[in-house]
Amino acid sequence: MHFPEIKILIQHSDTRCFTDSEYESAGMEVKENISECDIFLGIKEVPVDMLIANKTYLFFSHTKKLQPHNQKLFRAIIEKNITLIDYECLVHDDGQRLLGFGFFAGIVGAHNGMMAYGKRTGAFTLSPVYENKDYRHLIHTYFGLKLPNIKIAVTGSGRVAHGVLEVMNLMGVTEVEPDEYVERNFSYPVYVQLKGAELYTHKQLKTYKREHFHSNPEEYRSRFLPYVHCTNILMNGVYWDENIPRLFEAEDVNESFFIETIADITDDEDGSIPINIGDQTIENPVYGIDKITKQKTPPYLHTSVDVMAVGNLPNELPRDASQYFGEQLIKFVLEDLVKGGSSTIERATMVKQGALTKAYGYLKAYAQS
Repeated sequence: MHFPEIKILIQHSDTRCFTDSEYESAGMEVKENISECDIFLGIKEVPVDMLIANKTYLFFSHTKKLQPHNQKLFRAIIEKNITLIDYECLVHDDGQRLLGFGFFAGIVGAHNGMMAYGKRTGAFTLSPVYENKDYRHLIHTYFGLKLPNIKIAVTGSGRVAHGVLEVMNLMGVTEVEPDEYVERNFSYPVYVQLKGAELYTHKQLKTYKREHFHSNPEEYRSRFLPYVHCTNILMNGVYWDENIPRLFEAEDVNESFFIETIADITDDEDGSIPINIGDQTIENPVYGIDKITKQKTPPYLHTSVDVMAVGNLPNELPRDASQYFGEQLIKFVLEDLVKGGSSTIERATMVKQGALTKAYGYLKAYAQS
Protein backbone atom coordinates (compact mmCIF):
# COMPACT_ATOMS: atom_id res chain seq x y z
CA MET A 1 0.00 0.00 0.00
CA HIS A 2 1.54 3.32 -1.09
CA PHE A 3 -0.75 5.44 1.12
CA PRO A 4 -1.71 3.53 4.29
CA GLU A 5 -3.82 6.45 5.55
CA ILE A 6 -6.26 6.00 2.68
CA LYS A 7 -9.26 3.70 2.94
CA ILE A 8 -10.10 2.27 -0.51
CA LEU A 9 -13.49 0.82 -1.36
CA ILE A 10 -14.30 -1.02 -4.59
CA GLN A 11 -17.83 -0.96 -5.91
CA HIS A 12 -19.15 -4.40 -6.80
CA SER A 13 -19.27 -5.16 -10.53
CA ASP A 14 -20.09 -8.23 -12.59
CA THR A 15 -18.60 -6.78 -15.76
CA ARG A 16 -15.27 -5.24 -14.74
CA CYS A 17 -12.20 -6.91 -16.29
CA PHE A 18 -10.76 -7.46 -12.80
CA THR A 19 -13.12 -9.53 -10.69
CA ASP A 20 -14.33 -8.67 -7.19
CA SER A 21 -12.35 -11.64 -5.85
CA GLU A 22 -9.13 -10.29 -7.36
CA TYR A 23 -9.64 -6.99 -5.52
CA GLU A 24 -10.43 -8.84 -2.31
CA SER A 25 -7.29 -10.94 -2.70
CA ALA A 26 -5.34 -7.67 -2.92
CA GLY A 27 -6.80 -6.58 0.42
CA MET A 28 -9.54 -4.29 -0.87
CA GLU A 29 -13.06 -4.12 0.53
CA VAL A 30 -15.76 -4.68 -2.09
CA LYS A 31 -19.31 -3.45 -1.48
CA GLU A 32 -22.28 -2.15 -3.44
CA ASN A 33 -22.82 1.15 -1.61
CA ILE A 34 -19.70 3.30 -1.56
CA SER A 35 -21.40 6.63 -0.83
CA GLU A 36 -19.27 7.08 2.31
CA CYS A 37 -16.25 7.87 0.08
CA ASP A 38 -15.06 11.44 -0.45
CA ILE A 39 -13.30 10.89 -3.77
CA PHE A 40 -14.54 8.69 -6.63
CA LEU A 41 -12.17 7.46 -9.31
CA GLY A 42 -13.54 5.87 -12.47
CA ILE A 43 -12.77 5.86 -16.16
CA LYS A 44 -15.88 6.35 -18.25
CA GLU A 45 -18.58 8.96 -17.69
CA VAL A 46 -20.70 8.39 -14.60
CA PRO A 47 -24.43 7.94 -15.34
CA VAL A 48 -26.31 11.05 -14.25
CA ASP A 49 -28.56 9.15 -11.85
CA MET A 50 -25.52 7.68 -10.07
CA LEU A 51 -23.82 11.01 -9.29
CA ILE A 52 -23.67 11.72 -5.56
CA ALA A 53 -23.92 15.35 -4.49
CA ASN A 54 -21.03 17.20 -2.81
CA LYS A 55 -18.38 14.65 -3.81
CA THR A 56 -15.16 14.83 -5.86
CA TYR A 57 -15.01 12.80 -9.06
CA LEU A 58 -12.13 11.91 -11.37
CA PHE A 59 -13.04 10.46 -14.77
CA PHE A 60 -13.04 11.24 -18.48
CA SER A 61 -16.10 13.49 -18.78
CA HIS A 62 -15.72 14.21 -22.51
CA THR A 63 -17.10 17.73 -22.05
CA LYS A 64 -14.01 19.86 -22.67
CA LYS A 65 -14.94 20.31 -26.35
CA LEU A 66 -18.62 21.00 -25.54
CA GLN A 67 -19.63 17.50 -26.64
CA PRO A 68 -23.45 17.56 -26.94
CA HIS A 69 -23.99 14.00 -25.72
CA ASN A 70 -22.53 14.81 -22.28
CA GLN A 71 -24.11 18.23 -21.73
CA LYS A 72 -26.75 16.75 -19.42
CA LEU A 73 -24.02 15.10 -17.36
CA PHE A 74 -22.05 18.35 -17.06
CA ARG A 75 -25.13 20.28 -15.93
CA ALA A 76 -25.89 17.62 -13.32
CA ILE A 77 -22.35 17.90 -11.95
CA ILE A 78 -22.91 21.61 -11.37
CA GLU A 79 -26.40 21.18 -9.95
CA LYS A 80 -25.17 18.56 -7.46
CA ASN A 81 -22.35 20.78 -6.16
CA ILE A 82 -19.75 18.27 -7.37
CA THR A 83 -16.02 18.83 -7.96
CA LEU A 84 -14.93 17.39 -11.31
CA ILE A 85 -11.28 16.67 -12.07
CA ASP A 86 -11.01 15.46 -15.66
CA TYR A 87 -8.20 13.06 -16.56
CA GLU A 88 -7.94 14.62 -20.03
CA CYS A 89 -7.02 17.94 -18.43
CA LEU A 90 -4.25 16.58 -16.22
CA VAL A 91 -1.20 17.99 -17.99
CA HIS A 92 2.42 18.91 -17.32
CA ASP A 93 3.41 22.59 -17.29
CA ASP A 94 4.10 22.45 -21.05
CA GLY A 95 0.66 21.01 -21.85
CA GLN A 96 1.66 17.37 -22.29
CA ARG A 97 -0.95 14.96 -20.91
CA LEU A 98 -0.08 12.95 -17.80
CA LEU A 99 -2.59 10.16 -18.25
CA GLY A 100 -4.31 8.36 -21.05
CA PHE A 101 -4.93 5.08 -22.81
CA GLY A 102 -3.28 6.31 -26.00
CA PHE A 103 -0.50 3.72 -25.98
CA PHE A 104 -2.94 0.81 -25.96
CA ALA A 105 -5.25 2.58 -28.40
CA GLY A 106 -2.23 2.76 -30.70
CA ILE A 107 -1.46 -0.93 -30.27
CA VAL A 108 -5.02 -2.08 -30.91
CA GLY A 109 -5.57 0.44 -33.71
CA ALA A 110 -2.39 -0.58 -35.51
CA HIS A 111 -3.31 -4.25 -35.18
CA ASN A 112 -6.80 -3.58 -36.51
CA GLY A 113 -5.41 -1.59 -39.43
CA MET A 114 -3.08 -4.42 -40.36
CA MET A 115 -5.87 -6.96 -39.86
CA ALA A 116 -8.14 -4.98 -42.19
CA TYR A 117 -5.46 -4.75 -44.88
CA GLY A 118 -4.86 -8.50 -44.60
CA LYS A 119 -8.57 -9.16 -45.08
CA ARG A 120 -8.76 -6.75 -47.99
CA THR A 121 -5.83 -8.27 -49.87
CA GLY A 122 -5.79 -11.85 -48.61
CA ALA A 123 -2.03 -11.46 -48.11
CA PHE A 124 -2.04 -12.49 -44.43
CA THR A 125 -4.42 -13.21 -41.55
CA LEU A 126 -4.63 -11.71 -38.08
CA SER A 127 -7.20 -12.56 -35.41
CA PRO A 128 -9.03 -9.76 -33.54
CA VAL A 129 -7.22 -8.41 -30.48
CA TYR A 130 -10.10 -9.26 -28.14
CA GLU A 131 -9.69 -12.95 -28.93
CA ASN A 132 -6.29 -12.82 -27.20
CA LYS A 133 -6.04 -13.10 -23.42
CA ASP A 134 -3.65 -10.19 -23.04
CA TYR A 135 -0.93 -8.18 -24.74
CA ARG A 136 1.73 -10.81 -24.13
CA HIS A 137 -0.38 -13.40 -25.92
CA LEU A 138 -1.07 -10.95 -28.76
CA ILE A 139 2.64 -10.43 -29.35
CA HIS A 140 3.11 -14.15 -29.93
CA THR A 141 0.69 -14.00 -32.87
CA TYR A 142 3.18 -11.76 -34.70
CA PHE A 143 6.00 -14.29 -34.63
CA GLY A 144 6.36 -15.78 -38.10
CA LEU A 145 3.98 -13.24 -39.67
CA LYS A 146 5.10 -12.53 -43.23
CA LEU A 147 3.98 -9.19 -44.59
CA PRO A 148 4.01 -8.10 -48.24
CA ASN A 149 6.11 -5.16 -49.45
CA ILE A 150 3.79 -2.45 -48.22
CA LYS A 151 4.22 1.17 -47.20
CA ILE A 152 2.69 2.39 -43.94
CA ALA A 153 2.44 6.05 -42.89
CA VAL A 154 2.22 6.69 -39.14
CA THR A 155 1.12 10.19 -38.12
CA GLY A 156 1.71 11.74 -34.71
CA SER A 157 4.33 11.66 -31.97
CA GLY A 158 2.36 11.03 -28.77
CA ARG A 159 1.22 7.94 -26.90
CA VAL A 160 -0.95 6.71 -29.77
CA ALA A 161 1.96 6.86 -32.21
CA HIS A 162 4.22 5.10 -29.71
CA GLY A 163 1.73 2.24 -29.54
CA VAL A 164 1.59 2.04 -33.34
CA LEU A 165 5.40 1.99 -33.58
CA GLU A 166 5.52 -0.81 -31.02
CA VAL A 167 3.38 -2.97 -33.31
CA MET A 168 5.35 -1.97 -36.41
CA ASN A 169 8.58 -3.06 -34.77
CA LEU A 170 7.10 -6.29 -33.41
CA MET A 171 5.83 -7.13 -36.91
CA GLY A 172 9.27 -6.50 -38.39
CA VAL A 173 8.34 -3.41 -40.42
CA THR A 174 11.39 -1.23 -41.17
CA GLU A 175 11.41 2.52 -40.53
CA VAL A 176 12.56 4.77 -43.37
CA GLU A 177 12.99 8.53 -43.78
CA PRO A 178 10.22 10.62 -45.38
CA ASP A 179 12.13 11.45 -48.57
CA GLU A 180 13.06 7.79 -49.12
CA TYR A 181 9.49 6.74 -48.44
CA VAL A 182 8.03 9.05 -51.08
CA GLU A 183 10.70 8.48 -53.74
CA ARG A 184 11.58 4.77 -53.47
CA ASN A 185 10.04 1.35 -53.77
CA PHE A 186 11.17 -1.30 -51.31
CA SER A 187 11.44 -5.08 -51.39
CA TYR A 188 10.27 -5.32 -47.76
CA PRO A 189 7.55 -3.65 -45.65
CA VAL A 190 8.37 -0.14 -44.43
CA TYR A 191 6.84 2.63 -42.38
CA VAL A 192 7.48 6.34 -42.00
CA GLN A 193 6.63 8.36 -38.90
CA LEU A 194 5.34 11.82 -39.74
CA LYS A 195 5.47 14.31 -36.87
CA GLY A 196 4.45 17.95 -36.74
CA ALA A 197 7.14 19.39 -39.02
CA GLU A 198 6.49 16.71 -41.66
CA LEU A 199 2.72 17.19 -41.50
CA TYR A 200 2.18 20.94 -41.34
CA THR A 201 3.77 24.14 -42.66
CA HIS A 202 2.93 27.80 -42.19
CA LYS A 203 0.93 29.11 -45.15
CA GLN A 204 3.11 32.19 -45.64
CA LEU A 205 6.42 31.50 -43.89
CA LYS A 206 6.71 27.86 -45.02
CA THR A 207 8.06 26.95 -41.57
CA TYR A 208 6.90 24.92 -38.59
CA LYS A 209 7.33 25.88 -34.95
CA ARG A 210 5.55 23.61 -32.51
CA GLU A 211 4.40 26.21 -29.97
CA HIS A 212 3.26 28.61 -32.67
CA PHE A 213 1.39 25.84 -34.46
CA HIS A 214 -0.51 24.82 -31.33
CA SER A 215 -1.41 28.46 -30.66
CA ASN A 216 -2.26 29.34 -34.28
CA PRO A 217 -3.14 26.14 -36.17
CA GLU A 218 -5.39 27.99 -38.61
CA GLU A 219 -2.27 29.67 -40.06
CA TYR A 220 -0.91 26.29 -41.23
CA ARG A 221 -1.71 23.88 -44.03
CA SER A 222 -1.21 20.13 -44.34
CA ARG A 223 1.86 18.67 -46.05
CA PHE A 224 0.45 15.15 -46.16
CA LEU A 225 -0.92 15.07 -49.71
CA PRO A 226 2.19 13.56 -51.40
CA TYR A 227 1.84 10.53 -49.11
CA VAL A 228 -1.65 9.63 -50.35
CA HIS A 229 -0.08 8.59 -53.67
CA CYS A 230 2.44 6.10 -52.26
CA THR A 231 0.92 4.72 -49.05
CA ASN A 232 -0.94 1.44 -48.62
CA ILE A 233 -1.96 1.88 -44.97
CA LEU A 234 -2.37 5.08 -42.98
CA MET A 235 -2.16 4.81 -39.18
CA ASN A 236 -3.49 8.14 -37.91
CA GLY A 237 -2.49 9.19 -34.41
CA VAL A 238 -2.58 13.01 -34.52
CA TYR A 239 -4.55 15.17 -32.12
CA TRP A 240 -7.20 17.19 -33.96
CA ASP A 241 -9.66 19.99 -33.34
CA GLU A 242 -11.64 22.09 -35.79
CA ASN A 243 -8.87 24.70 -36.18
CA ILE A 244 -6.20 22.18 -37.16
CA PRO A 245 -5.90 21.42 -40.90
CA ARG A 246 -7.05 17.97 -41.99
CA LEU A 247 -4.43 15.62 -43.41
CA PHE A 248 -6.30 15.76 -46.72
CA GLU A 249 -9.74 16.80 -47.89
CA ALA A 250 -12.63 14.58 -49.00
CA GLU A 251 -12.24 15.75 -52.60
CA ASP A 252 -8.68 14.37 -52.59
CA VAL A 253 -10.18 10.89 -52.29
CA ASN A 254 -10.64 9.86 -55.90
CA GLU A 255 -9.47 7.19 -58.29
CA SER A 256 -5.83 8.31 -57.88
CA PHE A 257 -6.03 8.00 -54.07
CA PHE A 258 -3.60 5.14 -53.39
CA ILE A 259 -4.30 4.49 -49.69
CA GLU A 260 -6.37 1.34 -49.28
CA THR A 261 -6.73 1.14 -45.49
CA ILE A 262 -6.95 3.93 -42.89
CA ALA A 263 -6.77 3.16 -39.18
CA ASP A 264 -8.11 6.41 -37.71
CA ILE A 265 -6.98 5.68 -34.18
CA THR A 266 -7.66 9.11 -32.71
CA ASP A 267 -11.10 8.74 -34.32
CA ASP A 268 -12.52 12.22 -34.86
CA GLU A 269 -15.62 12.10 -37.03
CA ASP A 270 -15.09 14.42 -40.02
CA GLY A 271 -11.77 15.37 -38.43
CA SER A 272 -8.18 14.90 -39.53
CA ILE A 273 -9.54 12.06 -41.67
CA PRO A 274 -12.51 13.68 -43.48
CA ILE A 275 -13.94 10.34 -44.61
CA ASN A 276 -14.37 9.15 -41.03
CA ILE A 277 -18.17 9.21 -40.85
CA GLY A 278 -18.51 7.71 -37.38
CA ASP A 279 -17.71 4.89 -35.00
CA GLN A 280 -17.86 1.20 -35.64
CA THR A 281 -17.81 -1.51 -32.97
CA ILE A 282 -15.01 -3.64 -31.60
CA GLU A 283 -16.58 -6.69 -33.25
CA ASN A 284 -17.08 -4.91 -36.60
CA PRO A 285 -14.42 -2.16 -36.75
CA VAL A 286 -14.16 -1.43 -40.48
CA TYR A 287 -16.34 0.14 -43.17
CA GLY A 288 -15.69 1.33 -46.70
CA ILE A 289 -16.03 4.79 -48.24
CA ASP A 290 -16.65 4.88 -51.98
CA LYS A 291 -13.96 6.99 -53.66
CA ILE A 292 -16.44 8.70 -55.98
CA THR A 293 -19.68 9.06 -54.03
CA LYS A 294 -18.06 9.26 -50.57
CA GLN A 295 -20.90 7.06 -49.33
CA LYS A 296 -20.48 4.27 -46.81
CA THR A 297 -20.03 0.79 -48.29
CA PRO A 298 -19.19 -2.67 -46.99
CA PRO A 299 -15.45 -2.99 -46.37
CA TYR A 300 -12.85 -4.48 -48.69
CA LEU A 301 -14.25 -3.29 -52.03
CA HIS A 302 -11.68 -2.21 -54.62
CA THR A 303 -13.71 0.95 -55.33
CA SER A 304 -13.61 2.05 -51.69
CA VAL A 305 -11.14 3.10 -49.02
CA ASP A 306 -11.43 1.06 -45.83
CA VAL A 307 -11.72 3.03 -42.59
CA MET A 308 -11.15 1.54 -39.14
CA ALA A 309 -12.80 3.87 -36.61
CA VAL A 310 -13.53 2.66 -33.08
CA GLY A 311 -13.79 4.94 -30.07
CA ASN A 312 -12.96 2.43 -27.31
CA LEU A 313 -9.97 0.55 -28.72
CA PRO A 314 -8.19 -0.02 -25.36
CA ASN A 315 -11.20 -2.09 -24.25
CA GLU A 316 -9.80 -4.91 -26.38
CA LEU A 317 -6.87 -5.17 -23.94
CA PRO A 318 -8.72 -4.19 -20.77
CA ARG A 319 -6.47 -5.73 -18.15
CA ASP A 320 -3.24 -4.38 -19.63
CA ALA A 321 -4.71 -0.93 -20.27
CA SER A 322 -6.26 -0.70 -16.79
CA GLN A 323 -3.08 -1.74 -15.02
CA TYR A 324 -1.03 0.75 -17.04
CA PHE A 325 -3.47 3.58 -16.33
CA GLY A 326 -3.60 2.79 -12.62
CA GLU A 327 0.18 2.81 -12.35
CA GLN A 328 0.35 6.22 -14.05
CA LEU A 329 -2.38 7.53 -11.73
CA ILE A 330 -0.43 6.44 -8.65
CA LYS A 331 2.81 7.85 -10.06
CA PHE A 332 1.59 11.28 -11.14
CA VAL A 333 -1.67 12.14 -9.37
CA LEU A 334 -2.56 10.25 -6.21
CA GLU A 335 -0.07 11.85 -3.84
CA ASP A 336 -1.11 15.37 -4.89
CA LEU A 337 -4.76 14.41 -4.56
CA VAL A 338 -4.30 13.04 -1.05
CA LYS A 339 -2.33 16.09 0.06
CA GLY A 340 -5.16 18.39 -1.02
CA GLY A 341 -4.14 19.46 -4.48
CA SER A 342 -1.42 20.96 -6.66
CA SER A 343 -1.11 23.19 -9.70
CA THR A 344 -1.58 20.08 -11.84
CA ILE A 345 -4.80 19.15 -10.05
CA GLU A 346 -5.98 22.75 -10.19
CA ARG A 347 -5.48 22.91 -13.98
CA ALA A 348 -7.60 19.77 -14.38
CA THR A 349 -10.44 20.90 -12.11
CA MET A 350 -13.23 21.88 -14.47
CA VAL A 351 -15.86 22.33 -11.77
CA LYS A 352 -15.19 23.05 -8.08
CA GLN A 353 -18.07 22.52 -5.68
CA GLY A 354 -20.61 23.14 -8.40
CA ALA A 355 -18.95 26.21 -9.96
CA LEU A 356 -17.00 26.44 -13.20
CA THR A 357 -13.34 27.23 -12.58
CA LYS A 358 -11.78 30.21 -14.35
CA ALA A 359 -9.94 28.17 -16.99
CA TYR A 360 -13.20 26.57 -18.10
CA GLY A 361 -15.34 29.70 -18.11
CA TYR A 362 -15.88 29.22 -21.85
CA LEU A 363 -18.25 26.37 -20.90
CA LYS A 364 -20.72 28.75 -19.22
CA ALA A 365 -23.45 28.54 -21.88
CA TYR A 366 -22.88 24.79 -22.24
CA ALA A 367 -23.35 24.37 -18.48
CA GLN A 368 -26.53 26.36 -18.14
CA SER A 369 -29.89 24.64 -17.90
